[in-house]
Amino acid sequence: MPSQLDSKYIKRRKSTMVAMALMTTAPAARAFNVPIRRLVSSTSSFVRYNKAQRPAFSSSLEKNSFLAMSTVTSTDKSSSAPVLIDSKYDIENKSMGIVGKYEPQLFEEKIYKWWEDAGCFLPDAKQSKEESSSQGREPYVLPMPPPNVTGRLHMGHAIFVALQDVLARFHRMRGRPVLWLPGTDHAGIATQLQVEKALMAEGKTREEVGREEFLKRVWEYKEEQGGAITSQLRSLGASADWSRERFTMDEDNCESVTEAFVRFHEKGLVYRGEYMVNWAPRLKTAVSDLEVEYSEEEGKLYFFKYMVQDSDEFLPVATTRPETIMGDTAVCVNPNDERYKHLVGKKVVVPMSGGRTIPVIADEYVDMEFGTGALKITPGHDPNDYAIGKKFDLPIINIMNKDGSLNQNAGDYNGLDRFVAREKLWKDMEEKGLVIKVDPHVQRVPRSQRGGEIIEPLVSSQWFVKADGMANKALKAVENGDIKIVPERFNKIWYNWLEDIRDWCVSRQLWWGHRIPVWYVGESGDSEYIVARNEADARKKAIENGHPEDVVLRQEEDVLDTWFSSGLWPFATVGWPKNEHDPDSDFARFYPGTCLETGYDILFFWVARMAMMGIELTGKAPFSVVYLHGLVRAADGSKMSKTKGNVVDPLETVAEYGADSLRYSLVTGVTPGQDIPLNMEKIAANKQFANKLWNCCKFVTDNALKGVDDDEMKALSVDGTITKEEFDTLPLPEKYIISKCHLLVSEVTKEIENYQLGAAGMKIYEFLWDQYADWYIEISKTRLYEGNGGTQEEAKIARRVLVYILDTSLRLLHPYMPFVTEQLWHHLPRVEPSKYRASNALMLADWPQMDDNKELLIDIKAVSAFECFQALTRSIRNVRAEYNVEQGKKISARILAKQPLKDMIEKEIKSLVLLAKLDPEQVVVIEADSDEANQLVGVESIKLVVQDGVEAYLPLAGLIDPEKERKRLEKQASKLSNDIDKLRARLTSKGFVEKAPEALVEKAKMELKELEDQAEKIKTSLDALQKNN
Repeated sequence: MPSQLDSKYIKRRKSTMVAMALMTTAPAARAFNVPIRRLVSSTSSFVRYNKAQRPAFSSSLEKNSFLAMSTVTSTDKSSSAPVLIDSKYDIENKSMGIVGKYEPQLFEEKIYKWWEDAGCFLPDAKQSKEESSSQGREPYVLPMPPPNVTGRLHMGHAIFVALQDVLARFHRMRGRPVLWLPGTDHAGIATQLQVEKALMAEGKTREEVGREEFLKRVWEYKEEQGGAITSQLRSLGASADWSRERFTMDEDNCESVTEAFVRFHEKGLVYRGEYMVNWAPRLKTAVSDLEVEYSEEEGKLYFFKYMVQDSDEFLPVATTRPETIMGDTAVCVNPNDERYKHLVGKKVVVPMSGGRTIPVIADEYVDMEFGTGALKITPGHDPNDYAIGKKFDLPIINIMNKDGSLNQNAGDYNGLDRFVAREKLWKDMEEKGLVIKVDPHVQRVPRSQRGGEIIEPLVSSQWFVKADGMANKALKAVENGDIKIVPERFNKIWYNWLEDIRDWCVSRQLWWGHRIPVWYVGESGDSEYIVARNEADARKKAIENGHPEDVVLRQEEDVLDTWFSSGLWPFATVGWPKNEHDPDSDFARFYPGTCLETGYDILFFWVARMAMMGIELTGKAPFSVVYLHGLVRAADGSKMSKTKGNVVDPLETVAEYGADSLRYSLVTGVTPGQDIPLNMEKIAANKQFANKLWNCCKFVTDNALKGVDDDEMKALSVDGTITKEEFDTLPLPEKYIISKCHLLVSEVTKEIENYQLGAAGMKIYEFLWDQYADWYIEISKTRLYEGNGGTQEEAKIARRVLVYILDTSLRLLHPYMPFVTEQLWHHLPRVEPSKYRASNALMLADWPQMDDNKELLIDIKAVSAFECFQALTRSIRNVRAEYNVEQGKKISARILAKQPLKDMIEKEIKSLVLLAKLDPEQVVVIEADSDEANQLVGVESIKLVVQDGVEAYLPLAGLIDPEKERKRLEKQASKLSNDIDKLRARLTSKGFVEKAPEALVEKAKMELKELEDQAEKIKTSLDALQKNN
C-alpha cells in the first residue's frame, strides 16, 4: 500500500487478512456468518473525498493495490464482528466526483459488477429473512420468462427486463424479499436446427451420426453459444438472482418434467392418438401453433374438373394445393347451392388416381362464393377438412412422407417432393383435359418460425394431454380473482381460448429435449407401453404386469414440446417436486409466485399452460398477477423486420445512449398491453433527461454542499421522511417542493403497486425537470449565495431541502434508471445501513414510503400559494418574451395582491427578482384595492391578471423604446401585408385553384390563415402602443 495514505484510511484497515478474505462477495461473507455492513457514511470526510484529497500514488501499481484493497474491515463498536466498508466501486466513484457530462459507458458495467458481487440481487439482501417475516413483508416473486439458451438479445427481451426490473427494484426497496428467478430455455427446435445446419455443412444428417453423437454435439453447441444472452440481460441492469439461474435441461428440471408427465398419466390426462398437427418436413417434427407464422403470399388458385362417375358431367373444383388431390376422400358442396344439388350423393372420380371414386357430400360449411363453390375434402392434410371428415366418417389418406415427399398412396407421384409433384400432377391433368384454368391468388401461407419452410398439416400419431379439465380450472382462477390479468381486457381473450381449447399435442419428433418417459414393451410395436419415472421403474412395472425380468423395453424416441417444460417454470425452478412437502424450502417460501410479466403474444401458449399445469400439479395458481406488455415496434408502428431495415438493436442502443435511456423509453409513455413504438429521438431525449439529473446532482454536491462540515453533513443524511416539526418551520418554496414531492411519492407508489408503470415513470420525470430543476434549484440560489441575498440560516434550510428532494427523487427513479441513480446517490450524504444489508447501495435503500398507512406531510395551502407565485413569474416571463426584452435587461414591476398572498410575495421577492429578471430597486408589492393601488390605473403599463386577488403592472418604459417598437411592428406589418396580398392573388387565380393538386391548394389556404393571424396580432400590439402613448 502507498505510504502516502493518511490515517483515516489506515484506521479502516485493522485487519488486512480478514479484509482479503471478505473482499470477494457479500454472499461469501454470509457463508462465514459475517454480518454485512458498509460504513459509508456521510458523517466522515471520506464521503466527500474528491480529487484534491486523493492519495498521491507513486506508481500505477500502488494505485491498483489501493483500489484492490477497497473492501476492508473495521470494528463495529456495538459488535465484535467485522464490518465491511466501502467497495472498490464506491471508492472510485466518490474519488472521481461528478464531473463533466453524463457518460453511462464509464460506470454502468462497474456498478452492475459491484451489485452482483455484493449479493444485492439475493432475496434477503436488504434485510434478514427474520426481519421480513416479523414485519409481515411477504416475498415478491417474479419468474423470468426464460429466453433461448443460445439466443441473442432483442427488443422483446429488453422490454421484459425493463418492466420486470422496475417491479423487482420497487418491491425490494419497499422491504419485500424479492426473488426474480432467471434462467434459459433449451429451445428444442431452434437449437437442434442450428446443429443440423452444421451437420449439413459437413454433408451429414443427424440420422447418420446417431442420437448419442448428435446430442453430444448439441451440448457442445450449447456450451459454446449459451451464456451470451444472460450476459446481455445483465447489461440492461437486470437485478435477477443469478445464483439461482436455471436451465430447462438441468437435472432438477428434467426430474420435474418427468414427474409432471407421470402424474398427468396417473390422473388419466395423457394418451397417445392420431390427430391433425403442424408438420415441419425439414425438421421432421410436429410444431406448436406458436411456431407457425402466416404470411400473405402470391400464389395460384387451380381450377379443375372432378368427373362424375359414368357421366360426361363434371364438378368444377378449385384448390391452392393440387398435390393433395391424391388424398381427397370427398367433394363437399353447400346444400343450398342450386348448381350442385343434383350431384349430392353421387360419386366423382379422383383425377390421376386410376379410377378411385369419392362421394359428393353437402354441408353449410362450404362458402358458395369462393372458387367454384365446391370444396375438395382432404382429411389427412387440412385441419378444416379433418373436422368435416370426422363429421361424415370419411377415410383419412396420408399421401406424404415425414420429409415432405409423397408416399405410395400418391400413386405415380410416389417419392416426388411435394412441390415437384404439384407441377407434374397438374401437367398430367392438363394432358387429360381435366384443367379449367389457373388464377393468381393471394393466400395465407403457414411457415415454420424457425426454419422458414412451409408447414404441412398432416395426421400423425402423437402424445396428447387432455386439456378440458385443466383449462376449466385456469378459467375459474381468473373468474374468482386468484389470477388477475393486467390489463383486464385480456380476460375475454383468456376465456374464449380456454373455453374452446383442444387437447395439447406434447410430442415432438426431435432429439434435443426431454425424452418422453414412456417405454414400449417388446422388441417391436407400440401397442403396449409403460409410463414411468425411469427405466428401472418401467421394468418393475413390466414385471408386475407379468413380463419376464429381461423383457425388452424401448424408450419413446420423441421428446416433449418445449412449452411443456416451460409450463412448469414457476414451481419447478423453486424445488418442485423434490421439496414440495418441506416447509423450510424455497418452494414453500417462493411459490406461488407473485407476478408473471410477459408479452400478450404468448398468453395462450405459455401463460395459460403455466396456469393449467400449476393448478393441476400443485393445487395453487402459479402467480396472482399476469402483467402483459405489448410488442416493441418501429417508430411508425410497423413490425421490426430485418427486411425493412428498421430493427433497433438493444446492445447498440445501450452502447450509444446507456441502458437507463433505453429502459426508460420502453417503460414510460405506454400502458399495459399496448404496443410500443420506439424511436431514437425518444431515447436521445431520455439521455438528455439523465444528463439533466446529472447536472442537478452536480449543483448540489459542488455548490450547495461545498465546505459543509461533518456534523451538518451527517444531519443532511436522509433517514426517513421529514418530521412535522421541521416541516412547519420551512418557508413557502420549501414547503411547496416537499409537498409536491410527497404527493409524487404517494402517486408513484400507488401506481406501481397497481402496475401502472408507465404513468408513474412519467410523473417522476415531470417533477424532476419541471419542479425541482426549473423551480426549486433556481430559488435555492437566493438562499445559498450571499450575492442573491441569502443568509446562513436560509442556506442551511436550502441544503437540507435540496438533498432531501434529490435523495427522494433518486429513490423514486431508481427502478426505472438504476445505473445513473446509483452512481449519483453515492455522492449524497448517507446513513449507515443495517448490519444485515448486503451493501450500502441505493437499490437496497428504503423506498420513500415504506408504510402505506403513514400519511406523508403535505401542505395544500402552501402548494396553492406557491402555484400563484409560479403563475406570476410565468406571466412576467411571457411578457418579456412577447416584447423581445433583452435577455440580461432587468425590468420594473408593481404587484397588487390581497392578503395573505401579499405577504407571501413579499417574503419571496428576491426569488421573483431572480426568476423574472426584475430590477430589485423597481419592484413593489402593494395591497390590492388600496389608494396606492388605485393610482396605478393611469400609469402606462401592461396589466397582467394572474388570478383573483393578484395582478401585476409592468411599465412599458421599462420594457421597450415605444418609438423603436412602433417602427419594428410597422415594418413587420408591411411585410405581412405584402405576403398576404400575394397569397390571396394566388388563391383567387382560377389557373392555380383548378389545376394545382388539392393538397397544395389546402396548404396555401392554411398559410394565408396563419399570415392573417400574425397580422391581426401585430395590429393589436400597435393599437395598444398607440393607446399607451
